[in-house]
Amino acid sequence: MDYEKKRFDFIYALENTEIVRLPRQRLETFGTTLLHYHLITELMDEVGRSRIRQGKVKAYRPEIITPERFGREILEGFGEEARKYIEWLRSHESDIYILKYGFRITKEEISEQTVSANADLVVEQVCREVDQRQEAMHGVVKGVEDPWEVCLLKLLVEVARFSAPYNARELRKTMPAPREEIEKEFAAAQMDPSRLSRLAAKLKQYDLFEEYEDRFFSLVRRHSRG
Repeated sequence: MDYEKKRFDFIYALENTEIVRLPRQRLETFGTTLLHYHLITELMDEVGRSRIRQGKVKAYRPEIITPERFGREILEGFGEEARKYIEWLRSHESDIYILKYGFRITKEEISEQTVSANADLVVEQVCREVDQRQEAMHGVVKGVEDPWEVCLLKLLVEVARFSAPYNARELRKTMPAPREEIEKEFAAAQMDPSRLSRLAAKLKQYDLFEEYEDRFFSLVRRHSRG
């Protein structure tokens, strides 16, 4: 029963989170980005009362990582419900590759206040203040009280989705061309069968395994015959 309740709360949070305002700027490719969030929720037990959570999230320099590392490294400082969201994304998102860039996030709470106003009115006011200050790295979210961290993480996922194509292009400019690297790994694996696992990992990292599949397994069979 407890598991079912937590699952319901998690799905409820996802379905009732609205990303009202994304930051206008992308996350930095070669440095640390400080993202400010404004999360507005209605108090369930007090009609006409809302809570404003304001904080900052530090997103460190992204790196291209494998899906296996992705689940372990993307979060720091978040609770269990947020981690469940990441696992849910891995299972349900066909384009989850955008999160393989490994944004390691440290949550830093700044302030929390309760106001006597409808959540929609509070959202409008916060958006006006952000616009007036021309804050480029501020995001505004309307969500739920519990689990509110899932609402915040949904914002971060959207920020990553917005930033990742640009980040990936910039990162790849500093990396060896994928096929050049693959050819070097094939050459090494031909001489040393222990390098096959590294070769397989590289092929998966660059989404080239299917293209090189026949050649890879031919090399595996050759080594297995001794």
